[in-house]
Amino acid sequence: MADAYYEKIARINLTTGKIKVEPLDLELAHKFIGGRGLGTKMLYDEGIATVDPLSPENKLIYITGPMTGAAAPSTGRYMVCTKSPLTGMIACSNSGGIWGAKLKYAGWDAIIVEGEAPDWTYINIDDDKIELLDAREYVGVMSEAIDEQLKAKHGADVSVLNIGPAGEKKVLLAAIMNDKDRAAGRSGVGAVMGSKKLKAIVVKATRKKLDNIADLDALKVAAKNAMDVLKANPVTGSGLRQLGTAVLVNIVNNIGAFPTKNWQESYYDKGDDISGETLAEKYLVKPSACHRCPIACGRVVNVNGKVVGGPEYEPLWAYGGNCGNNDLNVIDECNMLCNEYGLDAISVPCTIAAAMELYQRGYIKEEECAGVPLEWGSTRALVEWTKRMGNPETELDWLMSSGSARLCEHYGHPEYSMSVKKQEMPAYDARAIQGIGITYATSNRGGCHVRGYMISPEVLGLPQQLDRTVTNEKAAWAKTFQDLTAVIDSMGHCLFTSFAMGAKEYTDLLNAATGTNWTIEQVLEIGDRIYNIERMFNKAAGMKPEDDRLPKRLLEEPVVNGPSTGMTSKLPLTLPEYYEARGWVNAFPTDETLKKLGLDECVGK
Repeated sequence: MADAYYEKIARINLTTGKIKVEPLDLELAHKFIGGRGLGTKMLYDEGIATVDPLSPENKLIYITGPMTGAAAPSTGRYMVCTKSPLTGMIACSNSGGIWGAKLKYAGWDAIIVEGEAPDWTYINIDDDKIELLDAREYVGVMSEAIDEQLKAKHGADVSVLNIGPAGEKKVLLAAIMNDKDRAAGRSGVGAVMGSKKLKAIVVKATRKKLDNIADLDALKVAAKNAMDVLKANPVTGSGLRQLGTAVLVNIVNNIGAFPTKNWQESYYDKGDDISGETLAEKYLVKPSACHRCPIACGRVVNVNGKVVGGPEYEPLWAYGGNCGNNDLNVIDECNMLCNEYGLDAISVPCTIAAAMELYQRGYIKEEECAGVPLEWGSTRALVEWTKRMGNPETELDWLMSSGSARLCEHYGHPEYSMSVKKQEMPAYDARAIQGIGITYATSNRGGCHVRGYMISPEVLGLPQQLDRTVTNEKAAWAKTFQDLTAVIDSMGHCLFTSFAMGAKEYTDLLNAATGTNWTIEQVLEIGDRIYNIERMFNKAAGMKPEDDRLPKRLLEEPVVNGPSTGMTSKLPLTLPEYYEARGWVNAFPTDETLKKLGLDECVGK
């Protein structure tokens, strides 16, 4: 059927070695689009919310969207959906590169991995053929090296997804890597892969494009329009190619929203040293792009003579100002280490920052640091503690590799963990930008900016400029951004396209590819449905209403320096407005809301 789905799922049980081909439920796919939405629904239906995240009962779903690999701009994305060992809630981590497109070209909408292998294993996919192969020789191998070794074995045209040593050790901050420097980075998805003794998934595909589009002519028109919109926008047309996401360093710092020294301050006086402009001047080799992406926001940099994938804005901030460090070369090196060990390049440096504050205040003692004190700005500490978190041995190694929430709780000071639902918040101070605080607090996967990027209207003025300092209408804006993002993630598009594209462009692309006839309002309702099924997963997993919160520091400690001095987050004002906009009471959907969204199976739960 020509509907942009291949209507085929592989279910792989690593315990038994059984591989089963199952049909895609097309009605369910249309109801949740694919990717993040469909993956979460599948996990919910299979009862994964109540299992131990690191047990064989947990499942990993590697899932594409209907637009993944399609002839349209920025369609290289796939999702990894599972129960997070970091948060205990839903994990849907997004990655680019070409791996997801190759999986789709091989004819698979999704791969469901369950059980635990008797010994280290990798999956080899060659179009319709799937086999389980011995991975014992690759144990302990760094991410880039295993990518090269498996390509040498299976051919240069394969794409490799893998975990590094951090995932093997079930580190809670472990990422899943693909195409060397692309990462499904957040929520500890790499630890789940490690718990199953699954080292890698290799994909080879004969197809080079999708051959199952519902209306190819309509897709060509919609894709051209999307491309025109992207090229005309200064951010997606030129800004991100020139400076990458690092363009944000000076922009955010100059409004006083750049968290510094574990959010004790909000302006870094050495911010320009770690900016996109400085990165481009001193270390950039060239921009890079994911599959079919005209934006090319990726950075390829020179790190001490080695050419590798460079840092995004988040690790520039997290290893930079948030740790009191302005050595850009060291940030590049640490980002490379995160990729090599397979680590979340947001949560790892944020946890180091929390540890530095604990050390500053005397709670972590020097003798615990094994010769590398956790001093602000210490470049040696940043490099060495990243390595230790990637391959932990001592008690403090393990505590830090488990994230800042567990680290700070251990030392009796949870208030120093700048996290939501045990996941570290990214690089925007919610005291200075009111709307982003709503999306942090209510994100279903914990502290996160890419589940409702309110920076777009509040800082960048896209699609219109909002006053970042006020709360008016921010709850409704946050809900709309969250719903649209859920759609984008589920389609297989890159979120960065939303700097220029709106709901109309996504709706036109989706209808052309799948043969549906959705209106803009119906597509946004699907996003609402996705957000609610995630919330119901979390409810079943044990989430409490008080989990929708921000750290005490943001609510009670005003910004002490820079342009946003004196500001605090007004979340207590905006959260009730947000719940009203969502149709939720005490953080969860009412039965009426669930019925309205067609989630009848959740009613009464």
